[in-house]
Amino acid sequence: MYCDKVIELLKELERSREDTIPPYNNDGINQVLSEMKTLDAEIIDFLRKQKDNLPLDAIRLRRAAIERNKRCLMTYIWTRLQRLKEMRWEIGAILPSDVRQNLSQSEIEWFNNYCKTLVSYMKTIGSDTGLNLTQDTKPPKSLYTEVRSLVDAGKLELESGEVLILRKNSQYMLSRSQAEPLIRQGILEQVRQ
Repeated sequence: MYCDKVIELLKELERSREDTIPPYNNDGINQVLSEMKTLDAEIIDFLRKQKDNLPLDAIRLRRAAIERNKRCLMTYIWTRLQRLKEMRWEIGAILPSDVRQNLSQSEIEWFNNYCKTLVSYMKTIGSDTGLNLTQDTKPPKSLYTEVRSLVDAGKLELESGEVLILRKNSQYMLSRSQAEPLIRQGILEQVRQ
């Protein structure tokens, strides 16, 4: 039956856990491409042999099978790339070896290009050093954070008007909006998230 091989590829991908990528099935993809070439050759054969009385239903059926194979192959590849993209945001730029060995060469190249593009984009955001978008992908649980002073920084006036004296190795509970610039400047460090 037409399209059985490509549906098996999709089922194989669906059966795998969403946080992993199954081995790239090059043989399965080649079988689907071979089936598509065979169907195309059959259509051309029909057109050459029977110019007057064309079996239109047979031609439409083969054409629909070719289109379905294309869509399913594109879904297979797209789903694998989406999983890779999610891994980049969750794991980082270095893939675990068990995931890396399950990828095709073109997927590895795509992943490396995606990482380079993401890094170059992050460098254009914010100040001179850029902004790491992969750092805080989930909103904070509280508006306040516990910080430790790394230096004797003197007086800090809070939004409430209260004055705080920052002493080295002292811990404070500050709002994130006030603590983040001081953390970036190296005056404070975050104790816990």
